[in-house]
Amino acid sequence: MTIANLNSLINSLAGIETITDTHQVAKLSQDYHTFSPVLVPKLEGKVGDIVVRPANEQQVIKVAATCAKHRIPITVRGAGTGNYGQCVPMHGGVILDMTKMQAVSWVKPGVARVEAGVKLAALDKKAREIGWEMRMSPSTYRTATIGGFIAGGSGGIGSIQYGLLGDRGNLLALRVVTVEDEPRVIELRGDDVQKVNHAWGINGIITEVEIPLGPAYPWAEVIVTFADFMTAAKFGQSLANADGMVKKLISVFASPIPQYFQALQQYIPDGTHSVFLLVAEPSLEFLPGLVQQYGGQITYQKPAEEAVKGVNLAEFTWNHTTLHARNVDTQITYLQSMIPPAKGLELVEHLYHHFGDEVMMHLEFIRMNGAVVPAALQLVRYTTEARLNEIIHYHEAQGVFIANPHTYIIEDGGRKVIDPEQLKFKEMVDPYGLMNPGKSKMLQFTIQN
Repeated sequence: MTIANLNSLINSLAGIETITDTHQVAKLSQDYHTFSPVLVPKLEGKVGDIVVRPANEQQVIKVAATCAKHRIPITVRGAGTGNYGQCVPMHGGVILDMTKMQAVSWVKPGVARVEAGVKLAALDKKAREIGWEMRMSPSTYRTATIGGFIAGGSGGIGSIQYGLLGDRGNLLALRVVTVEDEPRVIELRGDDVQKVNHAWGINGIITEVEIPLGPAYPWAEVIVTFADFMTAAKFGQSLANADGMVKKLISVFASPIPQYFQALQQYIPDGTHSVFLLVAEPSLEFLPGLVQQYGGQITYQKPAEEAVKGVNLAEFTWNHTTLHARNVDTQITYLQSMIPPAKGLELVEHLYHHFGDEVMMHLEFIRMNGAVVPAALQLVRYTTEARLNEIIHYHEAQGVFIANPHTYIIEDGGRKVIDPEQLKFKEMVDPYGLMNPGKSKMLQFTIQN
């Protein structure tokens, strides 16, 4: 964008916060795609021309109209905690930072309505005031926004009970601003939310979200260690299958992964495999018997009242595991895998022995189609892109679904194909192809022409 065009844009957006400082714009053009050594060179130097921070929906509409008029690309971002370059602009333009839109419209028993920039932790705190909580959240919940989670996330802490974000019933409504000459505000409810859910911000600007809540429990934190990895995994599956015990998190780490958790070293003896748990306090009474049955050791237990202080166990799970490992060894990257339920732990055991320490096993139990199954966020000792692809292909040959975190193209990642309904909606709400261009194979030709 030329200086003249940039100045013209700023003048058109009078009254809305804008940022043109090159260092700030570069910083707000990034996310955590640096977890992937494949993505780093591909996204190097990709920055926006300006950051715009709307404070309300009317300002969003003004930005959308201005960008449509001048055919300026828009890349929407929340806190930038994603990992695939979702909010990295491929064609410059406007970075639309939604973090000022933090209004909580209302919180009622079982449901909440908030603006897209509300942080997950803030929403959870508000819901707990009336005895409810968010059903699920990523390990980045302290900083992540609800709009960013819906546009780029898929599940997390709580998915053992409620499944994934895209499962029917986990998202009630979305309010979206279109990018047209005269932008519209569209309310999507029920199954229609899937037209925008996990679409990486290509299908309209999310301004408000309505989500269901779950009953709030006092969650105790527990670490259990085992001498054998598969015994740890079987314990995790057994606890997951115990329907009468209420839990929010079951994370299983093969040695040497726990060695990367420097703040927890005193609780995890060298060479042991660990299971991190969030268990409702009323269910704790049944835990020691199950641990004993599998020959484990409870090495750490913190009641719910204390769990909100100091070290937070959840922030060592899901993709925070990768963050902690990379803080020690930057050559480590990761995979995202769904183990086919029919093969379950039998396949986990095969992969664990087949790759050894090259692919370190990290399991997260989630509910899928009514059953609790192991998903995996394995840590990989990276050598070359070719070897990484070999590892991915081997998993796929065994029937493992890989949501590839080493691509910024939607179809090459977790989606494989874009829902035709999302494409139809895209054509309607973004006729000029200005929203996050370059992130889809299906849309490349439209954008370039």
